Amino acid sequence: MQVDGNVAGDDGNGRNGGNGSETPAAWARVKRRLRAELGEDVFASWFARLELEDVVEGTARLTVPTRFLKSWIESHYLDRVLTTFKAEIAEIARIEVGVRGTGAPAKAAAPSPAKAASASPLARLHATPQPAPLTPMQPAPEARADGSDLSGTPLDARLTFASFVVGRSNALAHAAAERVARHEGEGALYNPLYLHAGVGLGKTHLLHGIGHAAREAGRRVIYLTADRFMYGFVNALKTQNALAYKERLRGIDLLILDDVQFIQGKSIQAEFGHTINALIDAGRQVVVASDRPPADLEALDERVRSRLAGGLVVEIGNLDEQLRVSILTARLQSVRASHPTFEVSPTVAAYVARAITANGRDLEGAVNRLLAHATLTGTAVTMETAETAIRDLVKNREPKRIKIEDIQKLVASRYNVSRSDILSERRTAAVVKPRQIAMYLSKVLTLRSLPEIGRRFGGRDHTTVLHAVRKIEKQIGEDAVLGDEVELLKRMLQD
Repeated sequence: MQVDGNVAGDDGNGRNGGNGSETPAAWARVKRRLRAELGEDVFASWFARLELEDVVEGTARLTVPTRFLKSWIESHYLDRVLTTFKAEIAEIARIEVGVRGTGAPAKAAAPSPAKAASASPLARLHATPQPAPLTPMQPAPEARADGSDLSGTPLDARLTFASFVVGRSNALAHAAAERVARHEGEGALYNPLYLHAGVGLGKTHLLHGIGHAAREAGRRVIYLTADRFMYGFVNALKTQNALAYKERLRGIDLLILDDVQFIQGKSIQAEFGHTINALIDAGRQVVVASDRPPADLEALDERVRSRLAGGLVVEIGNLDEQLRVSILTARLQSVRASHPTFEVSPTVAAYVARAITANGRDLEGAVNRLLAHATLTGTAVTMETAETAIRDLVKNREPKRIKIEDIQKLVASRYNVSRSDILSERRTAAVVKPRQIAMYLSKVLTLRSLPEIGRRFGGRDHTTVLHAVRKIEKQIGEDAVLGDEVELLKRMLQD
């Protein structure tokens, strides 16, 4: 695959040479620029193994060690690489990415169907190393041999309906999940079933529970994380196996897709929408989970959001104290099965359940800390040791529960723009300023990471968020009026 660009002139820095002696130095500068613009994590994942092979007649030929890496760079970063290279050598008009060692790197052939069918999914995935952020997990043992790249992410044996603790905040979601998993009639129920909740509130546990129960009933099930879904489509599209891939995907009985908010890229989102529509229209069950309701998935096409919202949408609420006690008690009982001498008094357990209010993962972390104290020191777990053990968990979860969406809405209202303006690509001063203020407040008032904030602002890169945060910080220090405005917004959000 290649990207064309008009041949530009000198950029004012004397970097318009394409001669052999200048090319290696220019390529080194390109990689330094990419590292600075994209950040160390992104660069290390996708560009550290990108090498320049040669430059011929305005075409820069780059190579990577795997087809997946080639596909991902072509789908997400090819324009960025071309623009950066042209800034160093103006004669560069095209970028081609190939796979090293294939003989014809720019047009690497897809494996034959026979060879692909004979190789196990695990063997194919492990034949070449994958970039860390999207490394697929080992397929589930019960995956069908003809599943190819659709072997999916394995189900966790611990996450079943039997081990799920039901309370008021999750009772509806649990009931719907069980009904969908055990449905034996024609067609599908609540299609799609859409679960949404914050981190650690049990939505992934329910997805795995659905998968286990449905497989026990003999149904063909595929469980995919958003990353695994994206990898499958990118790989299929680039190896000309997209049709076969989609046919296999649409031939299952139940598709379970987790963390749908992370699905990125127009072509992948389009295929996601087509797949959802095809399965639902064919009466196949679809279960989707996200950290927000369908209407708040700004990155997805409106028609896809509408289709997701057309089924049963269930929110899993925050854990109340009674449910936290039940979860903590169940976890302590599980640990005592392998550590019979480990004891936590009801008083200490009640304190932990009251102190940790955020999610079930923090409760499990608290149990692990208490167990470590008891086994490493050989002493009983007291209230004092419990307070020390979970201090960081309590401290980290005390801050406000302010949503990025609320920040965007308030800032948009204060500056007389719409929320869609803030999420758009518009670069007028009237939109850029409130957008940067909203990004700054999102970083200061929430626990979200820079990449996550960027995704919530129309799929922007984390470096864009970092630039906005630093710019507003600087302006606040220089402009007292702006400082007062931002402080007022903070108070309004915190009240």
